[in-house]
Amino acid sequence: MDRRWVERWIAGYDKAWRSPGTATLSELFTPEVVYLPAPWAAPVVGLVPLAEFWESRRHGPGEPFTMHGEVVAVELDTAVVRVEVGYQAPVRSWRNLWVVTFAIGGRCARFEEWPFPLEDP
Repeated sequence: MDRRWVERWIAGYDKAWRSPGTATLSELFTPEVVYLPAPWAAPVVGLVPLAEFWESRRHGPGEPFTMHGEVVAVELDTAVVRVEVGYQAPVRSWRNLWVVTFAIGGRCARFEEWPFPLEDP
């Protein structure tokens, strides 16, 4: 696992969020993925529950937003990524830290998000 691999994975995540449906999640996540949308939230476990979670959280694949991810660190199979997301309607901005642990083959086995809302100017 290296920075370039993680950057490609982030681009795939971004593309999946913007794409209709959730079929591409299986390219990014293992079937038994553990996905924590916040460190204090109950984990979403498995691809089917993750697909349902994604669909419940987004306003459709055409939802206008910007996303920029920067790989902070990569150690063995785990990466830390700083992500800034700006939604346009309604206007919301977030700065997140992702802790992403990859399985053999490069799909994510564990995803932990630390979301921080940014104050509007």
